[in-house]
Amino acid sequence: MTFDDVSLLVRWDDDSDVAFALGGRGADWYDWRAELVRDVPWRELLIVEEDDRPIGFLQLTDAHEEETHYWGDIEPGTWALDIWIGSPEDRGRGLGAQAMNAALRRAFVEHGAEMVVIDPAFDNHRAIAFYERLGFERVGVRKFGNDECLVMRLLQIPID
Repeated sequence: MTFDDVSLLVRWDDDSDVAFALGGRGADWYDWRAELVRDVPWRELLIVEEDDRPIGFLQLTDAHEEETHYWGDIEPGTWALDIWIGSPEDRGRGLGAQAMNAALRRAFVEHGAEMVVIDPAFDNHRAIAFYERLGFERVGVRKFGNDECLVMRLLQIPID
């Protein structure tokens, strides 16, 4: 991800489905420029592409090492994943599943994850069903700030 991607990310963030997944925050929820300047060893910010065309965003985070301790007291080897497909015309085409499988391989193989966690909004039934199809299991509902989320986990890389 680079500074050239910021305007696209802001536009995606303002999409109603993406904003819903972000707890209704919309385009002003995240200071992308400030985050891009920070080079931290516990996170990767990536743009998902199809044929060299940006279609989504992916963040991999070492949940144990992350500085705000968003996930609380969580075991070493736990990685968190955030993902969204930005434009409506790119959703429902299997691109999210492809991106998730690549991200999970990266987390488990390259980063040595022992578990990957994700936190969709508890009422985002479409996302929850998607993660369950990938093998994630429900851990429980948890409040993160003002957001009520369903914590889900995956303990091993899915077999393609």
